[in-house]
Amino acid sequence: MRPVVADDGRRLWAMTVGAGEPLIVCHGGPGMWDMFGDAAAMLRDDLRVVRWDQRGCGRSERRGPYSMARAAGDLDAVRAHFGFEKAAVLGHSWGAQLALRYTLDHPDRVSHLVYVAGTGLGLGWHDEYEKNLAGRLGGRMARMAELTTNDRTVEEDRELAVLRWSADFADPATADGHAERMATPWLEINYECHAAIIAADREAWHEDELVEACRELDVPVLILDGAKDIRPRWAVDSLAAALPRATRVTLPEAGHLPWLDDPEGFRTALLSFLATS
Repeated sequence: MRPVVADDGRRLWAMTVGAGEPLIVCHGGPGMWDMFGDAAAMLRDDLRVVRWDQRGCGRSERRGPYSMARAAGDLDAVRAHFGFEKAAVLGHSWGAQLALRYTLDHPDRVSHLVYVAGTGLGLGWHDEYEKNLAGRLGGRMARMAELTTNDRTVEEDRELAVLRWSADFADPATADGHAERMATPWLEINYECHAAIIAADREAWHEDELVEACRELDVPVLILDGAKDIRPRWAVDSLAAALPRATRVTLPEAGHLPWLDDPEGFRTALLSFLATS
């Protein structure tokens, strides 16, 4: 498959699954890679799902520069590469922020925005997340502390990610298995990308300005949450209140990755929204 080429020549891995109206999915991170294999397989009879790895991540060319604006430009390159005049865009976790930024910049190119397990417009959610993470991991926090060093091996880096990701699932009985699958194959987190974009976000991601921009957005938006996500869902309240065409669905038995915790609930909410908005 031919790679997507960004406007500065960087090569981006992308693929499509299924047929129907297009849905471009944006993975979390920043610095991670696409993990929507199960979601794409579940939706392939209804939608043409476009998966891609963001700049410097996973199977894409591992070179910057890195910024929110650059990531939004790359998303537009993915859209154009597959010939879509307009597409639904779904973002998960940090990818939800990217999908929102892209929709605010190019509302004419987005038919629907699906904001999955994002963290809202402010930056004050992180302390509660860390508290909830510790509560979910319990005694395994000691191992996480051991692994949180600057000189981890590749194997230890993967172990740390699996441990942290296991807290993102609602059911402890299946959490470790889901986290292991997310880390297989292990494509190595791009910490340079992560640090650069997070630092830039803290400088440029201002809640009051974003609220004003969201009030003018004439695109239907689905905010899809899992009630058992350890990231506080109140952080998304100001976004939901600002959007004039927002629908909010909370899946009661899902965590941070609702298509894995509650696949049927996720599929039903998504397809219902895309069909009626």
